Amino acid sequence: MIKTINYNCVGTCSRSIELKYDDETNKIVDFTIVGGCNGNLKGIKALIINRDINEVHDLLKGITCGIRPTSCPDQIAKAIETI
Repeated sequence: MIKTINYNCVGTCSRSIELKYDDETNKIVDFTIVGGCNGNLKGIKALIINRDINEVHDLLKGITCGIRPTSCPDQIAKAIETI
């Protein structure tokens, strides 16, 4: 079954995340983010679609942006943690 995570970002240019995943295969099936750097977010989407949600979490958690203690990728990991 496809499940959806809606998450409001904190500390980044991006404002919100919608991530859809298949809870039977544990794969991410769709990803949308509002705000942030368009090209970078298209790249992130291309890299995480059809990947295991736990693998994506582990790869993205803790990435920072400049002097900020978080980033758009880190916010994706935080969204996954809400499951």
